[in-house]
Amino acid sequence: MPPVLMYHSVDHYLEDPHLITVTPSRFERQMRWLKASRLRGVGVAELLAARAAGRHRRMVGLTFDDGYADFVRHVVPVLRGLGFTATVFMVSGEIGGANSWDDGPRKRLMDAGQLRAVADAGMEVASHGVRHLSLPDADDDDLAGELRESRAHLEELLRRPVAGFAYPYGNVTPRVVDAVRDAGYDYGCAIWGSGADRHALARTYIGERDDPLRMRLKFARHRFRQRKPE
Repeated sequence: MPPVLMYHSVDHYLEDPHLITVTPSRFERQMRWLKASRLRGVGVAELLAARAAGRHRRMVGLTFDDGYADFVRHVVPVLRGLGFTATVFMVSGEIGGANSWDDGPRKRLMDAGQLRAVADAGMEVASHGVRHLSLPDADDDDLAGELRESRAHLEELLRRPVAGFAYPYGNVTPRVVDAVRDAGYDYGCAIWGSGADRHALARTYIGERDDPLRMRLKFARHRFRQRKPE
């Protein structure tokens, strides 16, 4: 499986205690490094379809968790300029709101109009739950609600299918993976793991410190992990 990169916010900042923010200038350099390396950033659904067809060799998955409004200002123009796409995982209960689950600085999330605009621009919109709950801690009813209600809300808003889910905080158990599969999602994105299960795809965190050297090292680490036996 090709690398799937995990971002959250791309913006200017004064404090970032959870290391979820990359500055716009750093992000653009990272994307231009991918392009110079003859790689193309794509959303997860596109990556999986290309992999099934044997066309994924020069592709890299790009994902953005939570649905921050800075995705519209600082991410989409760079991606479109390079011919890239990406998947944004939206917390459906906070559309037009903020990252209320977080104890760090408040950041605005995309509203309904912005979500439609990024989908129309070729970006994949997928689910990150309703409330950004840690799903292994949820009872069966809450788990089912987070999975089904978030997708139904996004599909109604966007008038298009929602294929993917990203696990809040990266917290995954076999029970939660089974619930995502049973809820009808085509894939699920975790953080850790081998990436062998399309409902628990491993991702590589990318942050402000990741210059070309660190990016190369992270890609090499990904290739090494792919060769390890299950």
